Amino acid sequence: MSDVINLRRERKRRKGAEDAKAADANRRLHGRTKGQKMTENMEKQRLKNLLDGRKISSGLSGNHSEKP
Repeated sequence: MSDVINLRRERKRRKGAEDAKAADANRRLHGRTKGQKMTENMEKQRLKNLLDGRKISSGLSGNHSEKP
């Protein structure tokens, strides 16, 4: 004969295993250390500053060719 199992406990055990699997997948996708986040933010800021420094002004503020 087979063992008698409590269905409620078995459901909870399976749900816990599925939740752990989903949490592991999320850690792989989204998990980064504080240092990695800071490095990425600093790199984004550096690139933004680099691009802002190379922008060509549109000339709207100092356009003298328009008639009043």
